[in-house]
Parts: sequence; C-alpha cells; structure tokens
Amino acid sequence: MPTTTRVWISPQAHERLHRELDTLRFLFSAGIADGDTDENATAVRRAWEGRIQQIHDLLINAVVGEDPPNDGIAEPGMVVTVRYDATGDTDTFLLGVHGAEYADMAVYSIASALGAAVAGARPGERRTYHLPAGGTLAVTLLNAVPYGLHCIDLSQPAPQRDPRERQKVRDTKA
Repeated sequence: MPTTTRVWISPQAHERLHRELDTLRFLFSAGIADGDTDENATAVRRAWEGRIQQIHDLLINAVVGEDPPNDGIAEPGMVVTVRYDATGDTDTFLLGVHGAEYADMAVYSIASALGAAVAGARPGERRTYHLPAGGTLAVTLLNAVPYGLHCIDLSQPAPQRDPRERQKVRDTKA
C-alpha cells in the first residue's frame, strides 16, 4: 500500500496557500474559454492548472503548524543552522516545502541535496552531499529548533512581576 509523505507548513503559509488557491480557481473559472486558440492564453491556463494541482497536493498532505519535538534532530518543520566545513560560513534555513514560501528565511526541501543530507542529523554531526554541478560539500549541523520556537522573539525580556506583587507574596508567606 503506497504511503503519502506528510509535509510540514506553518499556519501562515497554510493561509497564504488557501488564498492563492482561491484566487487561481476564480481566475481559472472566469478566465480563458476552452475553445480559445491563442497559444499564450492556453499556456497561462495550463500554468494555472499546474499550480492549482501543486497547491492542492501540498494542502492535502500538510501538517499545519504542529512543531516537531524539540529534540535537536533536523527534520521538516525545524529551523536548522549548518556550518560549511570548507569555509566556516554558517547558514540558517527552514527544512520545509518549496511552494509554501516563508517570509523570514530560506526554505530547503527535504528532497534537496542539502535537505536530504542534514535530515536526521543531530547537533555536531557532519554530513556530506553532492552538488548538482559535481563535487561534494561537508556541513556540520550546529542547531535545530522547531519553527514555532524559532519565531518566539527571545530578545525580549521575560515579563516581570510588579514589585508590589512580590511583596504581597512575601507578606502572605510570613
């Protein structure tokens, strides 16, 4: 029995894909007549059909916003940071799905060369992958955190209690 690969997408990407799908379906239904012989119109219609199918397939197989466990293992839905061993440069990206773009960072598919190489890696683990133009690159996984945790702005201080509240707590304990 064939199994379908589930794909992780953020709630924002899910909403954006639904809006795009609605727009494309409207344009498709209100657009170019089937009997139109204009080659450009036919090409546009085919492109719309292809994109509608692509979005539909993404949404059918989507796991929306359920972060993977925060175990440091690189998998879809994780924001990973890798170091390119040859240069020492680092790169941070979301291991996700192409076609469900994210505004704040690059997305590498699990099917891409780099995505496949780091999938399942733990921090400190070194992996190599083949470049499309030939040759290999070695990368070391530095960090992997769920997308939802990455989005929390850690630069903001934790909310502080009013000092009067602390005094009230001390007074009730005395």
